Amino acid sequence: MIEMVIDARRKDLGGFEVGRILPFHARRMVGPFIFLDQMGPAEFAPGSEAINVRPHPHIGLSTLTYLFEGEIMHRDNTGAIQAVRPGEVNWMTAGKGIVHSERTTPTKRGEGGPMHGMQAWIALPGESEDCDPSFHHYAGPDLPAYENAGLFARLVAGEAYGASARVKTASPLFYVHWELAEGVRTAPPPGKGAGGYSERALYVAKGEIEVGDRTFHEGQMIVLEPTAEPTIKAIRASTVMVLGGEPVGPRVIWWNFVSSSQAKIDAAKADWKAGRMALPVEDDVEFIPLPDVPSTPEPAPTAKPEPTHPV
Repeated sequence: MIEMVIDARRKDLGGFEVGRILPFHARRMVGPFIFLDQMGPAEFAPGSEAINVRPHPHIGLSTLTYLFEGEIMHRDNTGAIQAVRPGEVNWMTAGKGIVHSERTTPTKRGEGGPMHGMQAWIALPGESEDCDPSFHHYAGPDLPAYENAGLFARLVAGEAYGASARVKTASPLFYVHWELAEGVRTAPPPGKGAGGYSERALYVAKGEIEVGDRTFHEGQMIVLEPTAEPTIKAIRASTVMVLGGEPVGPRVIWWNFVSSSQAKIDAAKADWKAGRMALPVEDDVEFIPLPDVPSTPEPAPTAKPEPTHPV
């Protein structure tokens, strides 16, 4: 029933801690999901730096920012300026190249407060890797939700349980947020054997769940066998992200760049280093320079710089 369990690796990004789940050395992707971080949970003191990620580039992916608590302001070089708040989605498609920043606003820094959320990168299929960059924000009825008998579920992106989110995706996938009361039982979208998705996983962001006869806690991803149809039980109140989809093929990931081609990674490196990628609107004073680390094809778990995303 369970193919693999991945424990989040805690990383300190300058006073702010995240849990890095994907990529993992033994499991690079789940469906098209190539990167997954849990941001926090954290409580920022009034006047603290909070989230302050300077402009940086991406190619070949879509980023999905989803919060349980807090607020982040997004700016990019398409002209988009948009805060994301709990239960909303910021969906940015890099395509052939985009530059963006993510920061806590001065007002929120002054107030302090909680921050907890998820960041996912979704690798684009080959035909979409070189699309024009774009940004979209989704909220409310864009993201179908269900609540009954201690189960809350929101479809963050893709298709699942007969519903479709309005988030414009480039390949088949699903991404669901569950809030489970103690004792609640539910199930993920069907797997390959039942005509569903080829790859699926559960990530416990908070609490403790039972899958089959095994128990899993906060900070663990459970990668399911393709044909498994498990029942999930909340041992205590839990927050779980359920995700998966169809593979898009092998990908190279280096710093903030994702591609099916090493040559495209190298071209993006050269463009960023030479200043050929414009900085975001209203955030063009500073940027994160290209890391001084050699680019090498996958698999190469060493010698690759960490992504600059906060989560």
